[in-house]
Amino acid sequence: MKRPLLLAATSLAVVAISGCAAANKNAADPTSVTAPAGASATAGAGSAVGSSGAGMSGMNMHTTTVLNAHGVPTPVPIKVLGSGDWKDMKITAEEMTPVPFYVYNGTSFSEEKPARNASFHLMVMLNDRHTGVAIPYATVWATIKKGSQTIFNQRQWPMISEYMGPHYGDNVTLPGPGTYRLTVLVSAPVAALHVEYAHMWTGTHQLTTTFTWK
Repeated sequence: MKRPLLLAATSLAVVAISGCAAANKNAADPTSVTAPAGASATAGAGSAVGSSGAGMSGMNMHTTTVLNAHGVPTPVPIKVLGSGDWKDMKITAEEMTPVPFYVYNGTSFSEEKPARNASFHLMVMLNDRHTGVAIPYATVWATIKKGSQTIFNQRQWPMISEYMGPHYGDNVTLPGPGTYRLTVLVSAPVAALHVEYAHMWTGTHQLTTTFTWK
């Protein structure tokens, strides 16, 4: 069954793309999936301090553009939470200000608005680590824990944006300040692969990182 596509509300122009071949967004708990033999359980780890508001600083920051309430392109900061490699795939987890977006189910659009108290918009980027080209048709699941408490445990929407490019994401609401552990589980793309990617990715790969939210 084809998964509905997401078109980020921050885009000025919408481009139609094919859907990811996958089941319902929250069809299964990813903890039941086992990484393939020989794969690292942790793709990489890092630490991020700050939030999407004022006061974010550090080398793991850059900016993007979103449309504000008046439709004016506005720069916003992006914080890199962690990154790692799975063979020739670079996996990067980032956060930025919460944003609305639209889900297209093949016939109609529905708007997904962030919760009033949403903390950030989580973006997981999958790119060829040599060319930077985005890698589609994967399945990405994100879990955020604070200690032993699971705060967020969702399959990420496949999204497209004029400013952020193709990525996998969703809005996240944290209960408050503290140190959190983010686990990103990436399942291999389900697609026809050109010869340079033949037998490149199978099974799943996991990225784990911690970050501090203020």
